[in-house]
Amino acid sequence: MWRRLFPLTLAEWRHHPWRHGVALLAVALGVALASSVQLINHSALSEFSQAVRSANGEPDVVLAARDRGGLADALLDLVEADERVAAASPVVELDSQVRRAGEATRVPTRVVGVDALQVLRLAPALLPRPASGAAMTTALDPALAWLNPAARARLEAKDGDTVEIQSAGGWRRFRVGGSVSAGGGPLVVLDIDAAQGQFNRAGRLTRIDIRLVAGVDREAFKAGLAVPPDAQFAQSDDAVQRISNLSRAYRVNLGVLALVALLVGGFLVYSVVSLSVAQRTPALALLGVLGLAARDRRTLVLVESAVVGIAGSALGLAGGAGLAALALRLLGGDLGGGYFGGGAPALGWPPVALSACFALGTAAAVAGAWFPARQAEALSPALALKGLGGHDSGPAPVWPGLALLAAGGGLALLPPVGGLPLAAYAAVAALLAGGVVLVPAAVQALLARQGALASPVLLLALRRARFARQTASATVAGVVASLALSVAITVMVASFREAVSAWLDTALPADLYARASGSGSSADPVFLPPDLVHRAAALPGVARVVASRQRPLVIDPQQPALTLLSRPLGADGSSLPMLGAVLPLPPGASGLVGAFVSEPAAAIHGWQAGQTITLPLPGAGATRFYVRGIWRDYARQFGAVAIDAADDQRLTGDTRVNDLALWLTPGAAPAVVEAALQQAAGSAMPLDIASTSSLRALSLKIFDRSFAVTVYLQAVAIGVGLVGVAASLSAQVLARRKEFGLLAHLGLTRRQVIALVGAEAAAWLAAGTLIGLALGAAMAVVLVHVVNPQSFHWTMPLQWPVARLAALAAAVLAAGTATALWSARRAAGRPAVMAVKEDW
Repeated sequence: MWRRLFPLTLAEWRHHPWRHGVALLAVALGVALASSVQLINHSALSEFSQAVRSANGEPDVVLAARDRGGLADALLDLVEADERVAAASPVVELDSQVRRAGEATRVPTRVVGVDALQVLRLAPALLPRPASGAAMTTALDPALAWLNPAARARLEAKDGDTVEIQSAGGWRRFRVGGSVSAGGGPLVVLDIDAAQGQFNRAGRLTRIDIRLVAGVDREAFKAGLAVPPDAQFAQSDDAVQRISNLSRAYRVNLGVLALVALLVGGFLVYSVVSLSVAQRTPALALLGVLGLAARDRRTLVLVESAVVGIAGSALGLAGGAGLAALALRLLGGDLGGGYFGGGAPALGWPPVALSACFALGTAAAVAGAWFPARQAEALSPALALKGLGGHDSGPAPVWPGLALLAAGGGLALLPPVGGLPLAAYAAVAALLAGGVVLVPAAVQALLARQGALASPVLLLALRRARFARQTASATVAGVVASLALSVAITVMVASFREAVSAWLDTALPADLYARASGSGSSADPVFLPPDLVHRAAALPGVARVVASRQRPLVIDPQQPALTLLSRPLGADGSSLPMLGAVLPLPPGASGLVGAFVSEPAAAIHGWQAGQTITLPLPGAGATRFYVRGIWRDYARQFGAVAIDAADDQRLTGDTRVNDLALWLTPGAAPAVVEAALQQAAGSAMPLDIASTSSLRALSLKIFDRSFAVTVYLQAVAIGVGLVGVAASLSAQVLARRKEFGLLAHLGLTRRQVIALVGAEAAAWLAAGTLIGLALGAAMAVVLVHVVNPQSFHWTMPLQWPVARLAALAAAVLAAGTATALWSARRAAGRPAVMAVKEDW
């Protein structure tokens, strides 16, 4: 059978290369986008994982601190005294900023303090390598710093140069003594005594890496070792798992959106193959008369589409590699999401993911051709040769589409699976499939009322548009799919951006905000000078100052940390954008502290208002909190807990702060106040000072950068859909050349034939546009109210950007109609006699 079908497939490709070329391009685009996202994700996580494992080594057991307060030095003596321990390496680790002495450019860096006498046995990549000619004992010099290749390159530093590392008390100077071989992003290694003394870690460790004596069972050792409450057993790759969990939802959403183009490509294959089968009906019927079985006709169509899928997938993988390399260079490994630090990672090659993309591309092409192949199998050769049969003027079935829509609605109500909205994604797919299946019935219903038309050409066009449901379905399936998905994405992004914009109005009430330079969310807290609050309040032009502090709160070492916010909240938490009522502390509740949890924290940990929770408060240990309310926070995806500054200071005795909010007097010049505030802080404490407007603009810029890839994927989906319209209408018009010739013989002019085709296409596209808008609105509800809360734990009101949606629909309608008119112009230009002669 294959020997008979393969020459037919080659002949079809040779005679109609443009038709299958369009479908091949659509599949290639989808596979390219899907594979590029997989390549980028794999490359970013692989490089981060290699860097962590290089720096952390491969200890048998890791004893880590529960919070940033660290472990007591005495615990190291306890571990080393255990006869089951072969080696124990103490580590002090923190995130900071480094710069060359006297320069302003700062580089985010990871600072690791190690014992050079022990680190070789557990993490040799962290062993300091002195400069040429220096003694090995310089590795113990507390005045020296050891830079990895990334740090040396970013700082353009060489041995002997002086660098400064930011600490809670200002900048600390070190001389570059040599290098370490650890890969990944910028890393600075110090002697552990220097790290403890210079960075306020005296007597404290971040973790202890342990190598056990051969034959000792790891779990038995952990069970038999008595550890204090502030310590916990961890894994050497907890940081890898933590960053994977941090970016997982973002990566999965990008992957699903990348498959959008592949899904639309499948509908485009359906459109092209449907019209191909319709155009080739006489040829297929002739093959049937000559002995080709009905099953072989179906196989012929599927083989042709499989060739399209294989070739398109191979081309897509090559294109995806190029897209991934470009995206890694321009946007980094997080595609603008802000999850990975450092530069562009090297391109990695995940064979399983790439094989899956190749298989999905081929499967999409074959699936798109399944129904046209069944039509080729079902045709009657005798009737088809006479030009009879195959008409689809009867009513289109609606129950399959309604069943899919109902299934989509039911799936949208299911909870997430493993923290991911897999059921919601399936709901979007079911809604999309149901909408496309309902296209013929919807077209017939929308064109049912034609009224009295003065133009016979227009009447003929609308009647044919109504009853040629197979052609209509093939023509607008791609545009319905791409438009619906684009509408849904547009509404989701607009809703999110509007919600963030409104939230910023509440979250940034002051005129100016200041913090120590480099004390961002990824770095260890850098505290402001103790008397800066009072000096700032006394500055000319300053009406009020509110000080606050934030620090990480680690609950699970494999999960991203919560953020603990401490600031004056008021009796009712009025300084926070609350989502509901604020509860008072229960009467007689001794030992309970009021707390407000953010919406993501409540969703992730299952917290509710009125619940009592226990959290490891740094400096106070396990503390019981009463959840007084839930507040909206779009800045911290993995949650935050806000407590009143007075409660924090009472429990911990720590009055340090790292953020200032300043309200200015009327007429005060912000630039003058900024300069005075920096002077009050001193040259040793550079400040990042920003106005409310600049913070707002920066936040929205970060938002737009994070969704830049989403908008790009949306544009690609629309482009693929329009290509499908062009291909479908061109194939349809070329297949109707004999009909146009007959109409010309009956007296229709060339202009009337073009008007006839344009009216048909406009009717189909208008119906498809309305269907796409309605379907996109339903999918947007799922994305905004189900996918987004389940992925990122944020809720938001639904926003309808009417002008943008209208422009999108108008562009699709205009482009499709223009394509139809152009195709009709070409077909109508052929002499009528030559067109009709094809029937002789």
